[in-house]
Amino acid sequence: MYTDRRPLYAQLENLRQSKLLVYITGDRPGLETQIHSEVFDFFVNHLDKIGVTSKISLYLYTRGGSTLAAWSLINLIRQFCDDLEIIIPSKCHSAGTIMSLGANRIVMTKQATLGPIDPSVNTPLNPQIEGAPPTAKVPVSVEAIKGYIELVKKELGIKGDNNLATILVTLSEKVHPLVLGEVYRSRSQIKMLAKRLLENQISNKNKIEKIVSFLCSDSGSHDYTINRREAKKELGLVIDKPDDQLYAVIKQIYDDIQQELLLTEAVDPNSILGGNPQVVYSFKRGLVESSSGGSNQFCSEGQFFRVQLPGPAGPQPGIHDNRTFEGWKYEQAV
Repeated sequence: MYTDRRPLYAQLENLRQSKLLVYITGDRPGLETQIHSEVFDFFVNHLDKIGVTSKISLYLYTRGGSTLAAWSLINLIRQFCDDLEIIIPSKCHSAGTIMSLGANRIVMTKQATLGPIDPSVNTPLNPQIEGAPPTAKVPVSVEAIKGYIELVKKELGIKGDNNLATILVTLSEKVHPLVLGEVYRSRSQIKMLAKRLLENQISNKNKIEKIVSFLCSDSGSHDYTINRREAKKELGLVIDKPDDQLYAVIKQIYDDIQQELLLTEAVDPNSILGGNPQVVYSFKRGLVESSSGGSNQFCSEGQFFRVQLPGPAGPQPGIHDNRTFEGWKYEQAV
């Protein structure tokens, strides 16, 4: 709980001689959240409470989200400090990795991981998922498109302008041409943003090019994870290893957040109901917190009901989710 974490936040601030800001996008299966521009004003409120200071530590746990939101949030924090570090207790992938590139240094635990920043595009023009609602679309990544073209040219040995043109037409029948264009535009944008952010911790332009190239394509898969050793020795990022005292505080904060957001437990309505016909639920899914600025909490609330659904062989048991609230709540620092 936030009240339990506040003393830990004070300990971390003392150890790092900094002011602490916490941003968590939960990845509990069935209740995932992402980095989003909607938290911008929350960041402003917390930073106004902190004020302009020499150093800020951003404690970050995320599986990713909006690239432009990540860019905006890092630039916002930098308006309030000259020295920015990002503390990663566990996962910090995709857009979270982009945020990390904008820090002067990255503090990584031994279990912390970064990830590739190759973009995926999800627009109304994306291919639809068969059998799913019309709004359910297949994300399209630049590396998937690139891999398909390389397969055609290198592995299958298809050559000649006419043959390749036919392949491209076939591809555009499956993926809208505007989506293909957006994928490559997004890739160019991410490369540009990553290079500019990396200038905060690395001055060598060749080194920056190498890091961005690996994160955008050379890693091979968006699911690839980069541990502390690889981030420091192979990529050349500025990585700090926490000592035992610092690690203990980082881990205590993470354990408390994991317990509150139930990050490792999939949402199972049947188990939650147990033997009851209905149960009221309240799930916390994301956090923006600081010692002085309180806690912004993204929540989903509602009721699970046991119901009878029509079926070919007669009524079948089912569960109805009556979502009554979904949005942000605020807990003051007392």
